Amino acid sequence: MPTAAALPPAFTAWFAGRGWHVRRHQLDLLASARAGRSALLVAPTGAGKTLAGFLPSLVELAQAPDRAGLHTLYISPLKALAVDIARNLEAPVTEMGLPVKIETRTGDTPAHKRARQIARPPHILLTTPEQLALLLAHREAETFFASLRRVVLDELHALVTSKRGDLLSLGLMRLFALAPQVTTVGLSATVREPEVLARYLVPQRAGVAAPDIITVKEGARPHIGILESRLAPPLAGHTALHAMEEIYRAIRDHRLSLVFVNTRMQAEFVFQELWRLNDDGLAIALHHGSLDAGQRRRVEAAMAEGRLKAVVCTSTLDLGIDWGDVDLVINVGAPKGASRLMQRIGRANHRLDEPSKAFLVPANRFEVLECRAALDAVAEAAQDTPDARTGALEVLAQHVLGRACAGPFDADAFYEEVRGAAPYAGLSRRDFDDVVAFVATGGYALRSYERFARIVRGKDGLWRVANPRVAQQYRLNVGTIVEEPMLRVRLARPRRAGGMTVVRGGRVLGEVEEYFAEGLTPGDTFVFAGEVLRFEGIHENEVIASRTAAGTDPKVPSYAGGKFPLSSFLASRVRHMIANPDDWHRLPKPVANWLMAQKMKSRLPRPGELLVETFPRGGRYYLVTYPFEGRLAHQTLGMLLTRRLERARLRPLGFVANDYGLAAWGTADIGLAVTQGRLSLADLFAPDMLGDDLEDWLAESALMKRTFRHCAIIAGMIERRFPGQEKTGRQVTMSTDLVYDVLRRHEPDHVLLRAARADAATGLLDVRRLGDMLVRVAGRIVHAPLDHLSPLSVAVMLEIGREMVYGEAAEHMLAEAEAAMMEEAMR
Repeated sequence: MPTAAALPPAFTAWFAGRGWHVRRHQLDLLASARAGRSALLVAPTGAGKTLAGFLPSLVELAQAPDRAGLHTLYISPLKALAVDIARNLEAPVTEMGLPVKIETRTGDTPAHKRARQIARPPHILLTTPEQLALLLAHREAETFFASLRRVVLDELHALVTSKRGDLLSLGLMRLFALAPQVTTVGLSATVREPEVLARYLVPQRAGVAAPDIITVKEGARPHIGILESRLAPPLAGHTALHAMEEIYRAIRDHRLSLVFVNTRMQAEFVFQELWRLNDDGLAIALHHGSLDAGQRRRVEAAMAEGRLKAVVCTSTLDLGIDWGDVDLVINVGAPKGASRLMQRIGRANHRLDEPSKAFLVPANRFEVLECRAALDAVAEAAQDTPDARTGALEVLAQHVLGRACAGPFDADAFYEEVRGAAPYAGLSRRDFDDVVAFVATGGYALRSYERFARIVRGKDGLWRVANPRVAQQYRLNVGTIVEEPMLRVRLARPRRAGGMTVVRGGRVLGEVEEYFAEGLTPGDTFVFAGEVLRFEGIHENEVIASRTAAGTDPKVPSYAGGKFPLSSFLASRVRHMIANPDDWHRLPKPVANWLMAQKMKSRLPRPGELLVETFPRGGRYYLVTYPFEGRLAHQTLGMLLTRRLERARLRPLGFVANDYGLAAWGTADIGLAVTQGRLSLADLFAPDMLGDDLEDWLAESALMKRTFRHCAIIAGMIERRFPGQEKTGRQVTMSTDLVYDVLRRHEPDHVLLRAARADAATGLLDVRRLGDMLVRVAGRIVHAPLDHLSPLSVAVMLEIGREMVYGEAAEHMLAEAEAAMMEEAMR
């Protein structure tokens, strides 16, 4: 068992001088490093994970004062986190007088500093997955990484669930090839299967030892509850307007609060509502990914200096940054997952031995159930981290090009290297060869176009870049994050000239998605960066807007990446809670009464069953069902159901879906068709809908073109940026749509079409989850034919015709519709 004596005296004295004692897991990581083994540290927030991860490197560097070259590479999912960790790491280095040079390298690092880092590397470099990809594609990569001894991967659980994680896994295998002596340290919050996460840290081939897994027991239990509000939560909606007064009071009564929301749209709305209530003049700020970077940095600095009372934020502040003295976390809306909730709760206090304090604020009654299920999961320390990913082929294409930029490569050796990466361990040689062929020619249907030929095979059998322009293009387009086309929001300063208003440009406030801006007309008002702005027009790639004192129902920008899916883990708990009246005493009275009314007027959806209600209303006929599988899966199910209802001549008109259920409607009596035996619900919900029906629908859908566009951009087929020019969203869309149509006609098995189908199935459509549900309920579909809508169905029916525009007037209209529908349901 390691003891504090394992530390050099200077380190022991430093810990003692701060009144700290060395924790067991910090010494365990030191022991793993001295044994030359990689390790995964799984620990809750406040356990000193980051210091533990760096401790072996600091000790080794302290004992080798004349060492030159890069020793440790730290990789973070956030630029801000890398900068924050560098600042915190300077404290022990300075206070112990260690001969250690620490630097960061992010997209904000000046070019001259990046060039100097290649020539004279620091001992410890803190960076991001995208910057690692760029470093590995450098012609000096072999020399630069030759001395590397350790890679520290922070927030590993957050990295591995995305395409950024795929790119990072491939980069790690390249590091192992360039510096075989490297060991890795993974730092993670508590996860469901540490063994699966640990595979990510080492090459997946025979003879490579599995990493050590070091687990820290949970610290003090958090103090967490549902915020009680004077007004009852509504049946639908996502704003939590009913609880704004209570949220404001909680902020006023605490030192510094983080108010988390799930979307940037919600962030703008909540911020506006809190300012409307802010008679005390509290310092409340806004932080989300579409705001100007300078504004975000000012908010971050104000937090760290203790000058703020609250920050309304999205997932941009989810991860391990220790911002100031946060003593309360408020999560507006349902958390969508127990692990995500714990991550956010951990931002309060940020110390292992002190309890975090948090409130959940459900925005509607279904979310009350979800919040209750999440609280139960937290109390049991249960986790719902996603399953391991299969590596995306378009990410591999980007990595192949990056590998060629660094120097010639042999395909056979490179294939074995790639298969060492956990997400690509099952990669077939056919898929690998197809990816290489795509990077070399664009594929069979595009090989006659010279612009798609980016690598060539020489007489020596090695692959290399076709020309220097290709390498330059790669460097400008690296990365896996594909934003929807964005326009900058520039503040206008109007002046009078000749009786006409002339708009003169002011400062940039941030960005909105292009499709949102195109839906505005001059004179419209919209909420952005915490202000109500008047839309003046679009000039080139900028939205010109002016400040206005007020606006009639200002619109709130929505962002395509903003929705989190409801986790299967929480969905299962919600199903059990609804089916068990003995649990309802723990729910707010309005929610319990709502479920009781459903039990009386229809029936409750039970675990393992699929409840299907049918009823007439307003000259239309409705089918409502409650799979509890998340919005993405429900939207896919709705699309496929309407196709089958069309074939059954039941004349469907449309459908709506939320996280908990979906409603489809038409002009023919669906319930009568079921009771007369003309429509079989077993056939309607048969799992085979995910076969030809899905393929046919995808072939017709604009969704596939959008998915293909993302894959093509990541794979480098369509470059977004090149020196002196940047493509607009419209130009990228036109380019990829043309290529998509060509490939569908002439090469339907093209590697990018395969990648797009896989991406749609796992991401945008949630096909696997939908398929699991259809298999689970086969033979257990229960039909409830009703004369009118049921209490539970009201929450889904309210989605029909509802515009995605938030505002107090819209909320009042929703409340009026809800009251009328509930009166109808209780007849």
